[in-house]
Amino acid sequence: MGGHTIDAMDTTLARPPVGRLLDGRYRVESLIATGGMATVYLGTDTRLDRTVALKIMHAELANDEDFVRRFVGEARSVARLSHPNVVGVYDQGADGRTLYLAMEYVPGRTLRDLMNERGSLAPREALDIMEGVLGGLGAAHAAGLAHRDVKPENVLLSADHAVKVADFGLARMLAGTSHTKTGMLIGTAAYLAPEQVSQGIADARTDVYAAGIMLFEMLTGQQPHTADTPLAVAYKHVNEAVPVPSQFVDGIPPALDDLVLRATSRNPDVRPEDGGQFLRSLTEVRLSLPAAPEALAPGYQDAGYPIASGYEAAGYQDGGYPSGGWPAQPPPSQYAGDLIPGLPGSGSPAPGGGGPAGPTSVGAAFPTGSAAAPGSSTSAFSVAGSGAPPGENPGAVTQRVTDDGFHRAENHTMVVSRDAATDYGRDRGGYGGPREPGLQRWLFSRRLYYVLGGLAAVLLIGLLIWWQSAGKYTTVPRVGGLAASTARLEVRSEGLAVKMGTPQFSGRVAKGNVIGTSPAIGARVSKGGTVLLIVSRGPRMITVPQVTGNPVPAAAAALRHAGLAPGQVVGQTSTTIASGIVISTTPAANVPWPQNRPVNLVVSTGQPVPNFVGQQKAVAEQWAQASGVSLNEVTVANSTQPAGTITQQSVKPGSSFTAHEVITIDSSNGPQMVNVPNVDGQQVSQAEQALAQAGFQVTVDQVGPLNTVFNYSPSGQAPQGSTITLYVGLPHL
Repeated sequence: MGGHTIDAMDTTLARPPVGRLLDGRYRVESLIATGGMATVYLGTDTRLDRTVALKIMHAELANDEDFVRRFVGEARSVARLSHPNVVGVYDQGADGRTLYLAMEYVPGRTLRDLMNERGSLAPREALDIMEGVLGGLGAAHAAGLAHRDVKPENVLLSADHAVKVADFGLARMLAGTSHTKTGMLIGTAAYLAPEQVSQGIADARTDVYAAGIMLFEMLTGQQPHTADTPLAVAYKHVNEAVPVPSQFVDGIPPALDDLVLRATSRNPDVRPEDGGQFLRSLTEVRLSLPAAPEALAPGYQDAGYPIASGYEAAGYQDGGYPSGGWPAQPPPSQYAGDLIPGLPGSGSPAPGGGGPAGPTSVGAAFPTGSAAAPGSSTSAFSVAGSGAPPGENPGAVTQRVTDDGFHRAENHTMVVSRDAATDYGRDRGGYGGPREPGLQRWLFSRRLYYVLGGLAAVLLIGLLIWWQSAGKYTTVPRVGGLAASTARLEVRSEGLAVKMGTPQFSGRVAKGNVIGTSPAIGARVSKGGTVLLIVSRGPRMITVPQVTGNPVPAAAAALRHAGLAPGQVVGQTSTTIASGIVISTTPAANVPWPQNRPVNLVVSTGQPVPNFVGQQKAVAEQWAQASGVSLNEVTVANSTQPAGTITQQSVKPGSSFTAHEVITIDSSNGPQMVNVPNVDGQQVSQAEQALAQAGFQVTVDQVGPLNTVFNYSPSGQAPQGSTITLYVGLPHL
C-alpha cells in the first residue's frame, strides 16, 4: 500500500487479573480470548453464583476519558436490549483503572468455526442460522442500535441450539476514543457496506449489507470480494456488485439469489431497511423452498441449529468445559507472532476474533485460536504515514504491521483514516524527506499564488472535460443470464431506469432470464437513462414429424424442413425392416420438442446373425452365401460333437453384420474312437468300472434275475465319451 501501514492496537493489560475479585463481586477464573480492545475471561458472579464472561478493556482504552464515557453509555444501551438472539450484558463497572463488562457466558463455538469446518452450508442450514442472526439484529435496530461489525466471528452457536449475536456497540465505542479522529473508517473489510467506505455512514442498512455478505459466504464457502489488502477489499464493495451464489454453487434457488442480491445491493435504498424487514423477506424465501427436508450435516438436529456434539467428542461436560483440555491446541500467546508479523511472541497476546475480544468474545469454551483461524481474528487498526504523529512514541502505543500481514488477518476490524482510504489507488509516493533550504520563503512568495491559480484553472478544465467525456455517463451492468428480477435490481442500482422489451425465443438462455440489453451490456449510457431488458421465452417448441419407414437421408431432410436437427443415428437389427430404413425416433413422432435439441434416429441394420451353434456347418455356409458374408471355417479336433457340427461362432447371435464381413465358425472333426473293453460274463460293478476307466458312459438293461453281464453294445470301437449299454440277468453262454 505504498507509504501506508496498518497498526495493531496495544493489547497490554496493567497486570494479569486471573484470581482477582472485581468490585468485590466478580472473580476472574481463566483466560478465554484476547482481542484488539479487550481480553475475555471466564468468571464467577459470587453474589448470584453464576458463570459469566468478563470482558476487561485494555489499559490504553481504560485510560482514555472519552472512551470511558462512551463505554458507560453504550453498555447501558446494550444492557437494555433483551433478546434470545443477543448475548446479554449483565453489568458494567470499573475496579480502579480496570474497566469491565459482565456478560452472558455462551459455551459453544462461532459461526466462523462452523464455516471453517464445513466450507459451504446447505440453503436450509444457512437460513436456520440467519433467522437467529436477523432476529437479534432486528431487535437491536428496533431499539435504535446498529451493530457496525456483523461477521461470522461475532455470531455464537451455543450448545442448546441457540444463535446469538455478540459485541453490540463496541465498534461505536471505539469510534469515539481519542485514538481515532473524525473521518475514520471502522469495520471488517470483507463485510463493509459501500457507504461505510465512501461516506462513513453506518446504520441498520449497513448491518443488513454485512448480514447479506455473511449469507453469501455460508452458501458458497467463500467471500464475494478478495484482494491483497484490506483497503482493496473495501473498495471492491464500492465498485463491484456481489455475484449471485448460484454462480459458485449449483442448486441455489433463484429466490435465494434474489434475497442475497437485495441485501447486498450497493444502493442502500434497495436493501431491506433493517434486520426485521430482512427477516420477513428471508421467511418468505424459506416458505418458497421445496418441502422435502435436506439432509442435515453432523452436529445438527431437526431444528437446524448447530449442537455441541463436536465439543462432547473433544471432552466437554455438561457445563461446556473441556474435561481433558484441547489436544494439539496451542496457548493463546503462541498466536502473537503468527497473527501479526512483528509482534513479540511472549508479549501481549495477538488480537483475537469476535469483535474486540476474540473469536468467542462472550463465552466460547475454548481458547483463542482453537477453532477460529488466526486470519479470522478481530482487532482495531489505523493507517499511519511513514512516521509517528508529533509528540507520540510509536513503540508505546502500537506495534507496526505492513500490508503483508493482511493475508493472516483478513477479517480484522479496521480503524482506517478516510483521507488515506480516499487516496487509495493513487500514486502515494509523497515527499518524505527533509525540507529543502528556502522552501518556507518560497511558500510565502507571490509565485505560490500563480501556481495555485494555474492548478485551479487546469483542475477546472480537467473536470469539465471529464464530465463531458465520462462523468455524466455510466455503463450498462453485466446482467446477461440473470433472472429478470435480479437484472432489474442491478440496473437500478447503477442509477438507470428499466424498461422490459419483447421476450424472444432462445435456445441458450433459460426462460425468464435476460438475453441481452439495449444499449448493449458494457455500453456507455447517460446517468438516469433507460435500459431495455430482453428476456428469454425459452427455446421454440416444434412437433417432431413422422419419419418412420423412410431411408436415413429422407428422414434427416424431413427433420431439417420442420426446423429440427437430426441427432445420433443408432443401428438396430430387424427381421422385418430392411437395412437403412428408420425404425423410430427419439423423441417419438408428434411430440413437442425444443428447437435447439437434436432428434435421434433408430435405423434398421437388417437381419441379425443366426445362432449356428449345434447346427451343421452346411447351414452356416448356405446363410453366408445368401447374405454376402464370408465364412472362416476352423476344424476342432477331439470334440465330443458329431463331425461337421458347429461348436462356436465369432459374432454373437442376434448381432448386426455388414456385407462382405468375415465370420469365423468352429466345427467338430468328430469324437476320438477308442476300444470298448470286453465285459461279457463280468459282474455289473466290475463291468461299469472297466468301461468308466476307458472313458465311456454306462447304462444297465436288467432283463433277468442274475447280476452277470451276458451282452453289451456297442462293442469293438466307439467314440470316446459315448454310452455303452450292458444287458444283465441271463447266463453268459
